[in-house]
Amino acid sequence: MTEYISKLHQTVSTTPTDYWNDSCSIEELTYAIDNGAVGATTNPTIVVNVLKKEMHLWKDRVFQMIDENPTWSEVELTWKLIEEMAVRGAGLLKPVYDREKGKKGRLSIQTNPQLYRNAVGIAEHAIHFNTLAPNMQVKAPVTSAGVAAIEEATYHGVSINATVCFTVPQAIAVAEAMERGLKRRTAEGKSIDEMSPVCTIMIGRTDDWMRVSAKKEGVDIEPDYLTWAGIACLKRAYGIFQERGYRARLLGAAYRHLGHWSELIGGDIVLTIPYEWQLKINDSDIEVKERMENPVDPRIINEMLTRLPEFRKAYEPDGMRVEEFDTYGATVRTLRGFIASYHELQGIVRDFMIPNPDVKPA
Repeated sequence: MTEYISKLHQTVSTTPTDYWNDSCSIEELTYAIDNGAVGATTNPTIVVNVLKKEMHLWKDRVFQMIDENPTWSEVELTWKLIEEMAVRGAGLLKPVYDREKGKKGRLSIQTNPQLYRNAVGIAEHAIHFNTLAPNMQVKAPVTSAGVAAIEEATYHGVSINATVCFTVPQAIAVAEAMERGLKRRTAEGKSIDEMSPVCTIMIGRTDDWMRVSAKKEGVDIEPDYLTWAGIACLKRAYGIFQERGYRARLLGAAYRHLGHWSELIGGDIVLTIPYEWQLKINDSDIEVKERMENPVDPRIINEMLTRLPEFRKAYEPDGMRVEEFDTYGATVRTLRGFIASYHELQGIVRDFMIPNPDVKPA
């Protein structure tokens, strides 16, 4: 009988489901790789948290960057730090990348969240990030401008990880944009052999928005039902991706409960899991078995479709037009959070550059 070192190791060893570490933390990524992870991801919030946790690994380097670049602003230094953190994480994943011939073993780095309305800016940022290491994956938001940027960056050979995505119509728009980009490349004889595009659905944030929306609109609905919203959207999108033969893989993110792992086991998808949730999963007594094909209880789906307009927008393939993505509640909440974290990161760098004279040094 095969011995598995953990639940996650068993998941990736016995099913098509892959998992990534939801952080570029060196310590956390090392644990994840040991348990079978084949990728990792970052965003501005993650970078801030990693920097605070692993300041002992980065403090001297930040001071060194400031000295090496005496004319740089805090913005330039912030992006230099983000890039170096990503490249360091990518180095840990390079053996996986080589083993899997470019299809796995990538580190996702996020484009500037402030560019969410600028298709050219997002694409240019993505193309630049793609030069940092051979195994970079670049995150672009699924706004109306982001969809256009995803096609263009894909055409330029960037393996995109679409983010700020919560719904079936967003996922379909992403898959179609990626298909257009891939077809443009192949029409010109350019290789796509080592490209591995993915589309994230932030299932936990889908759940969050349903709770907020229900409360705001005064809808009294069984709270447990709302914990199925993200799972339902990902499963529906997965069926559509399989039926239409899209080459992008789906990715489930933003964990809120163990079902965000257990109910998706068996799908040819990626699960990007925070370190603390990896520990909870590996310590759980939930059986590792295929559940991706198990439908969400129709009563739950029907109740949410009937009573929550925001779920209807998220679940139905034609629930939103591309132009509506920017104003969808989960999109707005997430963009605001990412932009706030980006400014917080600049503030941390600023404190290295010009420490507050009113505060005694630590």
